[in-house]
Amino acid sequence: MLEDRIEQDTRRFGAGRGDTAAAQKARVLVVDDDPGLLRLMELRLDAAGYRVTAVDSGERALAQLAVSRPQVVVTDLQMGGIDGMALFEAIRAENPALPVIMLTAHGTIPDAVAAVKGGVFGYLAKPFDAKALLDEIARALRTTAVPAGAGRDDRAWRAEIITRNSVMEDILAKARLVAGGDASILIEGESGTGKELLARAVHAASTRADRPFIAINCGAIPEALLESELFGHVKGAFTGAVRDNRGLFLAADGGTLFLDEIGDMPAALQVKLLRVLQEKQLRPVGGQENVPVDVRVISATHRDLEAELAAGNFREDLYYRLKVVALRLPSLAERREDIALLASHFLNELVGRYKKTVTGLAPEAVELLVTASWPGNVRQLYNVVEQSVALATTALIPASLVEQAIRREATEIAPFEQARRKFERDYLAQLLKITDGNVTHASRMAKRNRTEFYKLLQRHQLDPRLFKPQRA
Repeated sequence: MLEDRIEQDTRRFGAGRGDTAAAQKARVLVVDDDPGLLRLMELRLDAAGYRVTAVDSGERALAQLAVSRPQVVVTDLQMGGIDGMALFEAIRAENPALPVIMLTAHGTIPDAVAAVKGGVFGYLAKPFDAKALLDEIARALRTTAVPAGAGRDDRAWRAEIITRNSVMEDILAKARLVAGGDASILIEGESGTGKELLARAVHAASTRADRPFIAINCGAIPEALLESELFGHVKGAFTGAVRDNRGLFLAADGGTLFLDEIGDMPAALQVKLLRVLQEKQLRPVGGQENVPVDVRVISATHRDLEAELAAGNFREDLYYRLKVVALRLPSLAERREDIALLASHFLNELVGRYKKTVTGLAPEAVELLVTASWPGNVRQLYNVVEQSVALATTALIPASLVEQAIRREATEIAPFEQARRKFERDYLAQLLKITDGNVTHASRMAKRNRTEFYKLLQRHQLDPRLFKPQRA
């Protein structure tokens, strides 16, 4: 019987308990169209402390991957329908960091060797014993583990990020994988998606976790002050510089500097930032000597930086220096399965602050939240839940209160940067309408030269040809 064989393997190999702590937390997806072998592997891995999901086809494996992400995939090479290689290619397209172990019959070993050369983590030739399988899984897990010295348990580093969305889990897996190094990371995504939260999580998972994490919004500080804020200044460097200022780079020395809205950084400062990243030293404003600095830079933007490159608004060399690793956060509308989870988390956090006896949201209120459009993403959801808690007079927050809060959020004053972008776009569109798409006339009316005016049009993706009169 299968159970007897498991008991024998457990006594013989100690159930692979050499990596017990990792095993008890690791999720393994096993794929094989042989029901007996599939059940045997499931029992063996379960006895070793792994959290196992077993499916009998590549199609079901892809469906399972859409629900939750394992840390290792073990799959048969030869299966009907989607075979092991097709499954691996699909996994690699979505999550190249997820290790895949291939199981192969003796006659297909050459195919398995070729698969390893193509990126498969490893292979086991059938028949294999329990220890070989457990050793290979343990080896795969070591390649994705948080580096030694990070000083954080398996999930503490990401405790503030609430999700059960598979795309978010992929992003977190990649973030954890790169956290141990010093590669620069560019986090992209709409406003309110949690870019700074992800940056803090990367810092918490890194070997720099005990050093400072410093954040600055590059679009919120005037250009004249931003250089001094970043790189510091010496006393007397300019009017008002009554004392030395170390700057944020040196304040973050040994730790992480988060440059939010990097797409708004002025061109002159882009040059200086590139030099600091290349040379790992800086010169304060008014200073005479360079100062060494050791900082990991994580940057973020809601802008399309490739469009900014094409428009000449962002330096190409700086772009590639910042984007060694890119992580793109989905909008809240793309992770609707997280909305109720996030709302519950926010509610539990806010009832204490407001000293309310609220116990939850009415089912109709939850339905409203899940189906709303959320242009402001997670930040907007938090504001809606906060307004609802603040105004609640019953234990369950009713749908009417949530609906009122959503409407109020939609009509509130937009953030400065968002309002400025909307004004620029509307202003430029109005000029093009007045001049029938004549850029020369429009730029004169705006008192801007044609080159600068074209850059503004490109930034807002406005095509002058669309404003020319239509011929009959």
